[in-house]
Amino acid sequence: MTDGCELCATTGGELLWQDAFCRIVLVDDPDYPGFCRVIWHEHIKEMSDLSTVQQNRLMRAVFAAEAALRDTLKPDKINLASLGNVVPHLHWHIIPRFKDDKHFPNPIWGIAQRNGNTRNDNNLIAGILKAALAQRLS
Repeated sequence: MTDGCELCATTGGELLWQDAFCRIVLVDDPDYPGFCRVIWHEHIKEMSDLSTVQQNRLMRAVFAAEAALRDTLKPDKINLASLGNVVPHLHWHIIPRFKDDKHFPNPIWGIAQRNGNTRNDNNLIAGILKAALAQRLS
């Protein structure tokens, strides 16, 4: 754990799945239902700091989260991002995108295009994703 790192100090969202290496959490963002993060447990900054085996393990979780979101929410697009400029702890964003969301077609960190359709169904989504991830990552 590194002092001041929110991903070392907290889960980072509602825990959906985890193993010895990483966890998948659901982010509480009413504008982006199903927004997940895959977070490496150890405080690492970059993908290239991991061994090839660890990189493959992490990406398996990212791809499983993407597939689970596609299967359950049927989004128009999925955005994958690994930034870490604000929180330099290795994590990936998996963001289901819909044509009527607040920023589409821009990135969610870009200029809003409309008010968007706020969806508040993360409680329902969490249960469905937990089951889908358990099946994909068992």
